[in-house]
Amino acid sequence: MDACRGENPVCAGVRNDVRRRCRLRVAELKLQVTALLGFLTFLGADAYDPLDPNGNITIRWDVVSWTPDGYVAVVTMNNFQMYRHIMSPGWTMGWTWAKKEVIWSMVGAQATEQGDCSKFKGNIPHCCKRTPAVVDLLPGVPYNQQIQNCCKGGVLSSWGQDPAGSVAGFQVSVGQAGTTNRTVRVPRNFTLMGPGPGYTCGPAKIVPSTTFLTPDRRRKTQALMTWNVTCTWSKFLASKNPTCCVSFSSFYNSTITPCPTCACGCENKRNCVRSDSKLLSTSGINRPRRDGVQLLQCTHHMCPVRVHWHVKLNYKEYWRVKIAITNFNFRTNYTQWTLVAQHPNLNNVTQVFSFDYKPLVPYQSINDTGMFYGIKFYNDLLMEAGPLGNVQSEVLLRKDQDTFTLKQGWAFPRKVYFNGEECMMPPPDLYPFLPNAAHVGARVALDCFASCALLVLLLVVL
Repeated sequence: MDACRGENPVCAGVRNDVRRRCRLRVAELKLQVTALLGFLTFLGADAYDPLDPNGNITIRWDVVSWTPDGYVAVVTMNNFQMYRHIMSPGWTMGWTWAKKEVIWSMVGAQATEQGDCSKFKGNIPHCCKRTPAVVDLLPGVPYNQQIQNCCKGGVLSSWGQDPAGSVAGFQVSVGQAGTTNRTVRVPRNFTLMGPGPGYTCGPAKIVPSTTFLTPDRRRKTQALMTWNVTCTWSKFLASKNPTCCVSFSSFYNSTITPCPTCACGCENKRNCVRSDSKLLSTSGINRPRRDGVQLLQCTHHMCPVRVHWHVKLNYKEYWRVKIAITNFNFRTNYTQWTLVAQHPNLNNVTQVFSFDYKPLVPYQSINDTGMFYGIKFYNDLLMEAGPLGNVQSEVLLRKDQDTFTLKQGWAFPRKVYFNGEECMMPPPDLYPFLPNAAHVGARVALDCFASCALLVLLLVVL
């Protein structure tokens, strides 16, 4: 090193080469960091829903009493999403214990596996797994196994559709957990599954203890300890392909714009089933599966659900749209389905005939998005593929005279979401268009009217 402290040209070249390599290495590291930040931003942006910026599922864990070796807790799950819900076969909640906790008993839910409880003699725990998975009970269980908001078969309504049905709850007795606020450890790695993936849960955070009203509503009690977990939905985690598609038609053009070919991917094309297949008469073929495996009807688009938007009538001050939703999945009943559409004239919805409707206003200055959903006990259940596998309604909208037009596909929605997932739209150049004859006919009629008016005027003058 001492030999290279002078102005030796060889040493200067070595130093310059070292500097050049360092600069290249720094540049590579900057690129890697930028790419990583971009990927993380993409994931974060994907989890953020501009139509429902505050939507999430919050799990609240309230310790309500101590036991000789642990505690009893009431777990409450609130779905604060406006239009995304969890349908049958329901939610599955999981976590990892911080120590060697066990579940002695549960009310309103059950663990899917007991695990290895061989070290216990006499009283055997309900679950000894380090990573338990818990599911809701089915409706109709005995009263002594129920707790408030339990036993819905895991179905969790969206908050915008049914606030009362958007809450789930169960009670759990935890052993080997500590018996004070200082010795209890918060579980880690919470997970939430619907019929498939899509939700990511953050870490559990200790929050101020929840207060409760006694049954007579005259006295407040307080949880001994409370922690919250927030879970958000991400399209990136849910599925690589869309799960629905959109087709269009109109009264002014006989052309029907179908769903794009393989709109939802054609991976299942070999396993699809024709509507007249004898396989469909097999016992249990229509039973939904927790792994989300579908049984689809053979179509060119291979989507479980198709939404059809038909521009039906054009009045002087109003126009009318017919919406039809068809289920091509032989294995799934879509319970409490939701349909969200973006269109600039949805700010003037006058009447929806056989669906419920609620506007979604994510920003104060924009009201172009609305949620359609079934009327309870009437058409809120979209049956599996077959003769009954469709629901439909009509929508009457008042025209916005400044913007309304039937030209260039303006009458069709900009985006459509079914059950919270964005549907594949046809390319705009294939939308039904106004025929040229309509313009020519209008011009001829106008010329004829002007000629007749001129003739009548001449006759009056003469």
